[in-house]
Amino acid sequence: MAVSLLTALIALGLLHVMPQLAHWRGDGGFRRWVAQLGDTSGPARVAVTLAVPVVLCLLLVWLLGLLPISDLLRLIFSLVVLLYCFGPHAFEADLEAILKAPDQPAREAAAQALSDDGEPVAWNAIALGEATAYAALHRRFGVVLWFFLLGPAGALLYRLAQTLGRDPSLRLDPRARASAHAFANVADWLPAQLMVFTLALVGHWDAVIGAWKQWHQQQSPNSWYVEGPGFLGAAARADVEVDIEAGDGYAEERSDPIAELVRLRGALLRALLAWLSVVAVIVLAGWMS
Repeated sequence: MAVSLLTALIALGLLHVMPQLAHWRGDGGFRRWVAQLGDTSGPARVAVTLAVPVVLCLLLVWLLGLLPISDLLRLIFSLVVLLYCFGPHAFEADLEAILKAPDQPAREAAAQALSDDGEPVAWNAIALGEATAYAALHRRFGVVLWFFLLGPAGALLYRLAQTLGRDPSLRLDPRARASAHAFANVADWLPAQLMVFTLALVGHWDAVIGAWKQWHQQQSPNSWYVEGPGFLGAAARADVEVDIEAGDGYAEERSDPIAELVRLRGALLRALLAWLSVVAVIVLAGWMS
């Protein structure tokens, strides 16, 4: 766990200093692999598509463990995999592109980079906040959680599952696409739940938890499996809405998408720091025991 924490801190630090590192990640190899499996279909195609890269990753980790200075080699390999999984865009760089755009058309165009499934992002505070929360889930929190739980293979499985399940440009048969989408939603469930509670802790607790409870009361028990973790979007919308309502008569200013984006970016950063702090406490407890 200590090595995983160190790897995550190095990766996040490198992306903060050099956000272009996230752009070196290309999907060309994975796309060719998906195309080669065109003679298969349905859930079997999804299973083979995801299993082979993950097994190769596990095999490389095992082989590195047989070499001298194995701990250092594993750290370097994990760092490379983690940087790959944080792509294809640097989350913080995409937010900066929106904030630094010279005019509103440019900002609206930059905001589309937050969408991972090709759905357009409307230019208003609530829609932008929801898109930012989902982008943070797919590009940061989901990757970090599965990396801590299952190592580089877990992070790779999550990232490839999100690409396979949410990228409409990949050619999949209907059954395979439905299976891939469902698996991506399953992989999102745990990090999305933890994100909601962390966002409530660092933001507006009553509004966020209230929206989370209301979403679960109104939806069927398995709707998240088909439609995705909508409770995260509901929580993000509630967090933005309560901040706008707190404007004390200045709702027009408070509902400015840029101002809300800056506030939400700070809240998500605090949430990520909270996750890392919990892992650090676990590491320290292990050392002291």
